[in-house]
Amino acid sequence: MDKEQTRYWVALSQVRKLGATRFKKLENHFGDLGMAWAAGPGELRKAGLEGGIASALADLRQHISPDEEMEKLERAGVQALTWRDTAYPPRLKHIDDPPPVLYVKGTLLPEDERAVAVVGTRSPTSYGREVSAAISGDLARNGINIVSGLALGVDTMAHRAALTQGGRTIAVVANGLDITYPRDNAGLSRQIEEQGAVVSEYPLGTRPDPRGFPRRNRLISGMSLGTLVVEAGEKSGARWTVFHALEQNREVFCVPGSIFSPASRLTNRLIQDGAKLVSSHTDILEELNLTVVAKQIEMRLAENLPPSPDAEGEGDLLRCLDHEPMHIDDIRREAKLPIALVGSLLTMLELKGMVKQVGAMHYVRIAEATPAYGN
Repeated sequence: MDKEQTRYWVALSQVRKLGATRFKKLENHFGDLGMAWAAGPGELRKAGLEGGIASALADLRQHISPDEEMEKLERAGVQALTWRDTAYPPRLKHIDDPPPVLYVKGTLLPEDERAVAVVGTRSPTSYGREVSAAISGDLARNGINIVSGLALGVDTMAHRAALTQGGRTIAVVANGLDITYPRDNAGLSRQIEEQGAVVSEYPLGTRPDPRGFPRRNRLISGMSLGTLVVEAGEKSGARWTVFHALEQNREVFCVPGSIFSPASRLTNRLIQDGAKLVSSHTDILEELNLTVVAKQIEMRLAENLPPSPDAEGEGDLLRCLDHEPMHIDDIRREAKLPIALVGSLLTMLELKGMVKQVGAMHYVRIAEATPAYGN
């Protein structure tokens, strides 16, 4: 999307409570959001906005300029991505309530789709700190992007471990990107910008508010194949990330802890409720079908052998695909497989040269793959 349109998305994102549903109403009614920005309260109500929000938008126009907002972003080194931009994280685009505008400091890459969220308490035990660093570092070394919330405690350990291993990491924050919170992580935030990205749905100048953190957590889980909870008590904010992960049909992993430790009450209960017990990074890679397939690719490359459909589920996916683009959600429904597994298998099939993503999470089967897998 060009800057001419993006500036209106940025301006509109500053209207409180103008979330995904109302943005879609404006898009459907006006098409061009520049027209929505200029519309009067009456026309906004015809588009489906309630009177209070329509009035708030009209009032906001008197106080800000879309061009000036874009200039502020440029000075702050922040990029604004709308859900119409190809660089917008594809997996995030398909959650129930995606942010219409995602603010980014750093760089988002296509390979960031291979991501695992790591969350937990702000006050981990020595065991929690050790586990957070070990598993996050091992995941990063195996090419997995670590997504977390930049909070003190488990989040900090996860980000630092990924950076130490030379991996990529994304911090999702609940404030404007011209503010660093917590301040103790200002240096870490700058490192993440250089080796990944810090992202937020909140405009510049938005200060952290306790009510924003549970909502922020839907983005942490939404950008990831699965969520790992290291240590968390029953009232930990990590429970919101788990809630969103389950709602988004993502995998949930938990590190078990002592039955006597308050820091492990949530994780131990979640394991009882069906979360995957994790004792090392390989448990996560295997559950997401990443380890075995990656080893198969490596062996075939070494032996110069053609790829074959021996990874469980790959043949089922290819039989769903042809040369017409198909969205990942439709592939999941037809293949009757979990979305996390579908994403992993499609990634591996891309590496094998058997499918191709043609944009916005739509895939096609490559002609050469047809004889090997059949119809």
